[in-house]
Amino acid sequence: MKICIFGAGAIGGYMGVKLARAGADVSLVARGPHLAAMQANGLRLIEEDGETRVDVTASDNPEDLGVQDYVIVTLKAHSVPPVVPKMQPLIGDNTTIVSGVNGVPWWYFHKHGGALEGTRLESVDPGNAQWDGFGPDRVLGCVVYPAAEVTEPGVIRHIEGNRFSLGEPDGEKSERAMALSKALSSAGLKAPVRPRLRDEIWVKLWGNLSFNPISALTHATLDILCTDPGTRAVARGMMLEAQEIAEKLGVKFPIDVDRRIDGGAAVGEHRTSMLQDLTMERPMEIDALVTSVQELGRLTDTPTPTIDIVLALVRQRARVAGLYGA
Repeated sequence: MKICIFGAGAIGGYMGVKLARAGADVSLVARGPHLAAMQANGLRLIEEDGETRVDVTASDNPEDLGVQDYVIVTLKAHSVPPVVPKMQPLIGDNTTIVSGVNGVPWWYFHKHGGALEGTRLESVDPGNAQWDGFGPDRVLGCVVYPAAEVTEPGVIRHIEGNRFSLGEPDGEKSERAMALSKALSSAGLKAPVRPRLRDEIWVKLWGNLSFNPISALTHATLDILCTDPGTRAVARGMMLEAQEIAEKLGVKFPIDVDRRIDGGAAVGEHRTSMLQDLTMERPMEIDALVTSVQELGRLTDTPTPTIDIVLALVRQRARVAGLYGA
């Protein structure tokens, strides 16, 4: 089994070390100083119980790596459509694309059933780049839970979590899903195959939709954002609007909004990824996390007044910083 991790930053690098240490045939696509460090010195993972360094096959040119059985995409959502053509040398007749990307996935309505079956989402897949360039039948969904960071080129620090939930768009426990689950489990990762992966997508999206833009606008950490009455109320309003959309699409939430917000507060003094991107002057992941939910609101005739306001504000904040759109 050949596995390529495309976008081997913090999460991709963490997964790569785990797989390589377990003896998997894994390669990494990265760039810049991080790639140079991996090629020169291997990839180092710092965990609570110690450190691991592994030699890895890494390149910025997919042609060096050849056709893969699985391509696990761990880029930020907005970074994927432009690189679809570059990824083609990795893709053969039986290659599975594992979409480990935050937000509403581009394949959401593939094998969804109902009136919106096959609907394509412009907010996360402009110009249908992924739908046409990968093909939705190749996709295996993945909800990524670990937190990690690149502390210096070639060095990953694992913060928490080791679960990568997998799921077919139609909910089947397919042979390809079970085979990848086994490979990840053999590497010490949790990789359950879920019959209703969209439910998990929405529970994670609840937090990303609300906590990320509010934190970018206020610079508040999660503990403050989730306990201050004002910002908590804004997050709650966004979540309730999202819940109405999701339930119209058949999603079942295993917890309620207040428990989800309390879970965010329990994380403590954490700066969300969108706030980190803003402060580090990196493009902000607004469309997959927020615009996509607004688009789904339009598709399901669901008003999203709170989401609309926060989205307008965070877009403007990002534009002023030169980190979003034109």
